[in-house]
Amino acid sequence: MTDEEAGRVRDFVGYGRHPPDPKWPGGAHVAVNFVINYEEGGEVSVPDGAPASETGLTEGATAAVKGRDLGAESMFEYGSRAGFWRLYRMFTRRKLPCTIFAIAKALERNPEACAAMREANWDVAGHGYRWEIHGNMAPDYEREQIRLATESITKTIGTRPAGWYSRYAPSLNTRNILLDNGYEYDSDTYDDELPYWLKVGSRTQLIVPYSVVHNDVRFARQGMTSGDEYEAYIRNAVTCVLEEDPPRMLSFGLHNRIIGHPGRALGLARVLDWLGNQPKVWITRRIDIARHWKKVHPAK
Repeated sequence: MTDEEAGRVRDFVGYGRHPPDPKWPGGAHVAVNFVINYEEGGEVSVPDGAPASETGLTEGATAAVKGRDLGAESMFEYGSRAGFWRLYRMFTRRKLPCTIFAIAKALERNPEACAAMREANWDVAGHGYRWEIHGNMAPDYEREQIRLATESITKTIGTRPAGWYSRYAPSLNTRNILLDNGYEYDSDTYDDELPYWLKVGSRTQLIVPYSVVHNDVRFARQGMTSGDEYEAYIRNAVTCVLEEDPPRMLSFGLHNRIIGHPGRALGLARVLDWLGNQPKVWITRRIDIARHWKKVHPAK
């Protein structure tokens, strides 16, 4: 498959010095989308037949463990047992929307969390059937995993996912498979702060870029240690756009097993309170950003 057919021609120009006015609702200057990555229970594990435990985005083992890592398993379990509910309370008490990037297998294992997502009217995007890197998948296997994820999320949530985000790296086949499966947008890129339309062979796909920079993975990888740091970091990002830039969108990724811990979560709570008092900030779901863009800036 060529880069053109895959929708993967590299573009170093983008919108350039004259980005379009997104015309966010209410005259907002920045659209803010919080994403809870719901992955716990979808990671590879020995009980599910894998030769070793997944340790990605956990607090890290204090010693090398061969095979089944019971410590890492329990860190994932914390995310679904405790962390998710803390984040759920924070958003629903403030009547703020957010988006779920869902591993389908994880949702299957927690019907109560699925019910909470439905009750809160959060949009649920596909993030894989299991928490695997799609960039490593053979084409037929990837197509089957996207099919399974789509069917599973449709069943557990009650509506089919409209958007998709692969675990970090998609494959050259991902965009075409998503288009074949009727996805309205994908977020498999980190290259902009506004949505844009992209040619994928003879078809067109809406891209709603994501970010791992404004993301709680910084607690696991880049040395962030406290909720106070997180609060300052996110407030600085929003303030920069409000004061210096044309209208933008900002994506803030969260993980139940990372920012769901109290010493970190309090920083998120303070951010939400601060954002709620910013009249030029539109806190919204990802699907609302995508459909707003389709309406205001339709594909040519």
